[in-house]
Amino acid sequence: MERLKRLGPGLVTGAADDDPSGIATYSQAGAQFGPSLMWTMTLAYPLMVAVQLACARVGRVTGHGLGRSLNAVFPRWLVIGLIALLFIANTINVGADLAAMGEAPALVIGGWKRTATVAFALLSLLLQIYVPYHRYSSILKWMTLVLLAYVALILMVKVDWSAAARGLVIPTIAGAGAITTIVAIFGTTISPYLFFWQAAQEVEELDQIKERQPLSRARAQASDALRRIRWDTFTGMAVSTIVALAIILGTATTLHAAGKTDIQSAADAAQALKPIAGKFAFALFSLGIIGTGLLAVPVLAGSSAYAVCEIGGWNGSLEAKPLRAKAFYAVIILGMILGLALDWTLINPMKALFWSAVINGVAAVPVLIGLMIIVSKSSIMGEFVAPPLLKFLGWLATAVMGAAAVAMIAFPG
Repeated sequence: MERLKRLGPGLVTGAADDDPSGIATYSQAGAQFGPSLMWTMTLAYPLMVAVQLACARVGRVTGHGLGRSLNAVFPRWLVIGLIALLFIANTINVGADLAAMGEAPALVIGGWKRTATVAFALLSLLLQIYVPYHRYSSILKWMTLVLLAYVALILMVKVDWSAAARGLVIPTIAGAGAITTIVAIFGTTISPYLFFWQAAQEVEELDQIKERQPLSRARAQASDALRRIRWDTFTGMAVSTIVALAIILGTATTLHAAGKTDIQSAADAAQALKPIAGKFAFALFSLGIIGTGLLAVPVLAGSSAYAVCEIGGWNGSLEAKPLRAKAFYAVIILGMILGLALDWTLINPMKALFWSAVINGVAAVPVLIGLMIIVSKSSIMGEFVAPPLLKFLGWLATAVMGAAAVAMIAFPG
């Protein structure tokens, strides 16, 4: 029980990684290629852990978020440009996630999709504005349980475990289409908004728990703090990976096996499941979209707000009252409104998500380079520079994301 209490920023970050857009990506991978791309998650897990450990370390050691720390290693114009790209990509993702959440209840019980979309947007926004961080963080932590819906899906279908085992450990790439999907998988698992969110949450917890101080000023807390961060991050990224694998395997076992390979969204996957896996599996998958969206949307909108306020020098905290953090909540509200507005435009949501992935892929590489420089500099981190293995895996993640960005340009769509 004590270990469960120590879960926090890492768990929420990992769970938010499996947002409706991510669900669509994993469903597409399973439906098109069966279990053959499961190995991507085997590779992604240690890279995700390394990157998020580095982000958490920056927040806990310096007492500042990633945006402010990037100012120490990059020209200000470059940091502002990266934050602008982060805001654009996050806003597109917010719009896509809200649209998927609106579709889910319409699929299960019928009704007005756009009415549900607006209702979920208002609910998420009100929670972010009016619920203080110390309560809101607990809500987010308990909401991670909704991800069990996708693990339960595996228990409801007949799985070819030998094929799953091969897909988990044997890399297979079946043409340019598979390359595009692999790029999408890495883009949704190692994404800039997760970097900024976890670092910011470590800072939030410093403000909320009086005993905690930045490790740069409280060396005696280091052993316990770094042990907690490791446990939290390893667990959070494991949850993210297990759910992603469950979705890939579940859709591979049902949709791919039935020849239903044209999956364009999480709602498409839910609809296609109904005649194959039954009404309960369909309802479980559909309602899971709502829960993951309610978890991910505040992380997407919040990470933009943290990043903007960090480089602007403004007060930015989910604990602060709106009038005491005007810029912070203005960024959240703007991102939510623009994301919601996308649902009323002629922009194709899948094309919007593709360009969001492109933007994230482009932004992730310099942010990762900056992150790895920060955690390697004793002038910033003091004696808490990253250990050699963390540096190796962090730079490997940077190289993988660089290759993914090149592949995305070379194999568009």
